[in-house]
Amino acid sequence: MALTSSTGPSAKPAGAPKQSMSELKLKRLNELNARLREDLGRPRIKASEACESLIQYTKTTKDYMVPSVWGPVDKRDDPYAPQGGGDGGCCVIS
Repeated sequence: MALTSSTGPSAKPAGAPKQSMSELKLKRLNELNARLREDLGRPRIKASEACESLIQYTKTTKDYMVPSVWGPVDKRDDPYAPQGGGDGGCCVIS
């Protein structure tokens, strides 16, 4: 087995490791740039408009978990009420 010197024809140029690092950095910057462009393309609204929309939603959508605001809820209208099967709550799958 012969040892080769670093000055022979198979030696890498001095800039080779830096070249791969710079290529890696360029790739990362391009990926970041693409993500930022995606973020820029998302539709945006003002915070005041978002707050108004949220307030309107909470005023018009009945929340069964807050009976102090909406009053008592009929068991058949409450999606969170335990569902009675009539036979002790057991389920038989055949």
